Amino acid sequence: SACRLRIKMLAKQLDHVDMEIEKEEEAGNVAALPRLQAASSRLCTELEREKELELTIALKLKQNMLEMWQIETEQGKYEALRDQVEKEEEELQAQYQEQREARARKERFTALQAEAKRRSQQIKEEKARKEYEERKKKILEDAKRNHEKAACFLKQSIARVRDRIAKEEEKTREHMERRMQAVLSLKTSITSNREKLQTLQVLNKAKALEAEKEEMKMREAILAEGGNVFLHERLRKHEKEEQAFRELQKSRKIEIVSRILQEKASVQQQRKSQSHSKAGKARGEAEPYPEEPCTPAQVSTALGGNCFTSASLVPENISRDVLWESADDEEEKDKTLLEPEFPGLWDQEYDLHKISREEVDPIQLAVRATTKEVSEKKMEEFQAGIFPKQMVPGHEHKGCAFHSRPSCIHFKDFDVGQIYKKKIILTNASYSVNYCKLVGISECLKDFISVHFDPPGKMSSGMSCEFVVIFKPMINESLEGEVMFVAQTGSFSVPLKCTVKSCILALDKELIDFGSHVVGETISRAISLRNSGALGTRFK
Repeated sequence: SACRLRIKMLAKQLDHVDMEIEKEEEAGNVAALPRLQAASSRLCTELEREKELELTIALKLKQNMLEMWQIETEQGKYEALRDQVEKEEEELQAQYQEQREARARKERFTALQAEAKRRSQQIKEEKARKEYEERKKKILEDAKRNHEKAACFLKQSIARVRDRIAKEEEKTREHMERRMQAVLSLKTSITSNREKLQTLQVLNKAKALEAEKEEMKMREAILAEGGNVFLHERLRKHEKEEQAFRELQKSRKIEIVSRILQEKASVQQQRKSQSHSKAGKARGEAEPYPEEPCTPAQVSTALGGNCFTSASLVPENISRDVLWESADDEEEKDKTLLEPEFPGLWDQEYDLHKISREEVDPIQLAVRATTKEVSEKKMEEFQAGIFPKQMVPGHEHKGCAFHSRPSCIHFKDFDVGQIYKKKIILTNASYSVNYCKLVGISECLKDFISVHFDPPGKMSSGMSCEFVVIFKPMINESLEGEVMFVAQTGSFSVPLKCTVKSCILALDKELIDFGSHVVGETISRAISLRNSGALGTRFK
């Protein structure tokens, strides 16, 4: 049927092309004729092929019809066999039905067993869940109890710190009141003696006028005798310089003696105060400072180093303990050492009246004064935050003067109640000799962190020192802070972290790629879930 339909369609197309050829011939369109003739020949060829195909198909149909008749003849021969096969198939279907029923009974039995197993598993899971909740509740109660204990300890520590600060403030206030009273008494005494000083100044002016008159008379007498006035003036000037030098030496001797007496008295006072404090601790009471007599030189030094060295200028109503406190303040100001750098001066009885000329040498005194000024200037710059630059030829060191290894102190996955220690190494990374001093730690870490650090003194470039950090956790919370140091080139700090246990879940693959596959194929891929933390967890 398809072939005949195709033949009809080709015949119509051929007729249409013939009509087009006739029209073009009549119109005289020579250019379109070759194309139409080619199409006509192509359609003729296809039409012939379809007719040949129709004959071939008709022949095949006849052959198939003959084969069909032969098959029906064969079927008639095997009719009995077909009935027997149908009967056997029915019996086979009955056997299959029995097998299906047996399999269904077996599946129902298996399903009942699985249901019973599932119920028992559910009961076990419920029991395990209850046990887990009870254990979790107990852990939370323990954590809450530990937190309350830690909070109590923290409150007690804060209360102790506040009490200590209040006591120090009260002591400072009382000390300032005593000093203010001493200063007011001194001011009153100075005001009362101001008239005497004015009288002394008038007398000094009168003496100076008399000395000028006597000098004029002496010059006239020398000129009358025919002497040299200039030579005489030089001799007198030389004598005055010698007298001033002797007076300067004498004043320096007195100053040295007063300093030695002052330091000796301060040492005795410290020893007695220590002995009194020990006795007071044994009795549970505090003893007052010992009172000792003061020399006029000590009184003048204790009252601020004014030029009034006479004992008459000291008011009688100033108590001795105020004078001793003023002397202690002056010692702190001058940074007097209570113990000598070299033994011998404090251990031996020294005759203060037998001071040799070498000990009061003006050059040595000038060197000592210059050294003292330089040290005071360096201390002021250090307190003001002005640090010297570390310079080498062609380079200037910038950044932190010390490097720590490790760079961050990290206590991770800790347990409450345990003790953890870490050793840290500090290396001098500057270009010159430096030193390192521990300042303290962050306020939030003081109840849990302690640092053991022995200052190594001056350290050359590249040298290292060690310190130990001890962590005693009392609460299950993460903490952060720093350990602070100060060096010759400025302050620096080492960060410190304390992190609690946590669970860190991660997959080994970010994308599950099954690749190429065909329909009906089963492909599997394995995925790993890993907990790299120290705390266990459940997941689904």
